[in-house]
Amino acid sequence: MLNPIQKANLNFFLIGLFKIRIIGFVRARLVEFSDEKTVIKIPLNRRTSNHLGSMYIGALATGADVTGAWIAFDYLARTKKPVSIVFKDISAEFLKRADGDVYFTCLDGPAVLQAFNDTIADGERKNIELVVTATVPDKYQNEPVATFKMTLSMRLKTK
Repeated sequence: MLNPIQKANLNFFLIGLFKIRIIGFVRARLVEFSDEKTVIKIPLNRRTSNHLGSMYIGALATGADVTGAWIAFDYLARTKKPVSIVFKDISAEFLKRADGDVYFTCLDGPAVLQAFNDTIADGERKNIELVVTATVPDKYQNEPVATFKMTLSMRLKTK
């Protein structure tokens, strides 16, 4: 029997294998998740590192994207509601070289769930800003190497 994080990582692996292949390519893994918080790790390896030995901007953007979206996608899977989820925009601030395994953290779960439920209730599009912080704990402890702000847009699918 799989524990909740193992089951979530299996689902995450399957999404990366069949639907969003970049997740599988960068070997992203869920470290922690709840309705409040998501933490995803992307290892620094030959697939994700650039010629300077730090993480490619594309790998960093992938980590931010899946970290911000995971709570909504998990809730969508649990509720089976017809809600479309997409990012409208992204901005990033790179503070240090991401020269180790990068952990992406999003603490905006309650806002995502509220917007999701509001979208179901009134059928209107909801846009919320999510913040994802990237850290390299092995080198810089909890000091951010990058921060991402993204607008998550949700709307009820029409038939």
